[in-house]
Amino acid sequence: MKSADIVIIGGGMVGLAFAALLKNTESQIKIIEKQVPQTTETFSNRVSAINATSEKMLEQVGALQRISTERLSPYQKMSVWEQDSFAQIEFDNSDTSIQQLGLDKLGYIIENNQIQSALWQQVSRQDNVEIILSEPNTVGVSENGAFLTLASGEMISAKLVVGADGANSWLRRQMHIPLISKDYEQTALVCNVKTAEPHTHTARQIFSADSILAFLPLADEHLCSIVWSLPTEKAKQLQHCEVQQFNRELTIAFDNRLGLVELQSERATYPLTARYARDFAQSRIALIGDAAHTIHPLAGLGVNLGFADAITLAQEVRQHLMLGHDIGEYRHLRRFERIRKAEAVKLLAAMEGLKQLFQGDHPVKKLIRGIGLSATNQLPILKKLLIEQAVGV
Repeated sequence: MKSADIVIIGGGMVGLAFAALLKNTESQIKIIEKQVPQTTETFSNRVSAINATSEKMLEQVGALQRISTERLSPYQKMSVWEQDSFAQIEFDNSDTSIQQLGLDKLGYIIENNQIQSALWQQVSRQDNVEIILSEPNTVGVSENGAFLTLASGEMISAKLVVGADGANSWLRRQMHIPLISKDYEQTALVCNVKTAEPHTHTARQIFSADSILAFLPLADEHLCSIVWSLPTEKAKQLQHCEVQQFNRELTIAFDNRLGLVELQSERATYPLTARYARDFAQSRIALIGDAAHTIHPLAGLGVNLGFADAITLAQEVRQHLMLGHDIGEYRHLRRFERIRKAEAVKLLAAMEGLKQLFQGDHPVKKLIRGIGLSATNQLPILKKLLIEQAVGV
């Protein structure tokens, strides 16, 4: 039987980041992941908008440096508007509030598989980490520790088991942790597109009565990754329709802001659901990333919430290791749980508020949206607060 201080279920971006943050500790870590991440020469259609806090973390653990500059897309501007309305707000790195924060950009748009691969390369070189290519089979928890069996037949004992295994978390289900969820009754369509006009390193998002469409700029100045939240039937139709029809409908939906749009990748869809686990921690157990919460993919910011989970949990583990505490005891996980549950609730509420604000096309509601956004665009103090939230400062 193998033993470890920490077993991490899931070798995705968040689980790997957590392991990387514990590099210079005496903790022994096992990561359970069924396959080695793969990258491709062509751009993947799943990307994330990495804010300043996440960027600093990725740089700190040595992962950002492993991503080719050709796959890093810094963005200097955000533009949000409503279709058929004067409602619009823009953030720019020339804004005084951004310059005061010492930032030369709002963040990076990076493919998920590039982040995962870079973290995997970094973590696999850590002396205190062993990556086991398998899947968990059973887990049991006692007062003194946790015990896992794997599909490969291996057995592992640990002080703490961390679930970083995604929205359908195996660990969360095994521990019978209830889940509060809300079906957005929408489906996200994701793909990469080529635009006739350069994107000028601007992240753009347009709200309409029944959809939210984000264009996230990639390193190629004519290439964007889109996240299009639509009613499910409409999303399925657009996923399977002729390419010319798709290009035409997407160009119209985007107000022709960057000229004719041309599909450059496969179209993928996934249902949108908000999730929030009742417990982010129990005795011997902690949940991070999508295992603990999922939010609406407005502008691809969700992974930053997961990275913040990893940062907070790593800080708590480090502190209790230094004090010689048992890192798996619930009393030593409560602070992590309290902090991250509060942040997740705030972001879930903010995403829901935005969605509700822009839902519907009643003239009065559109007028309120237009006045509200336009006023915010002109008020430096309020705009500074929004910018700080957007860049994760």
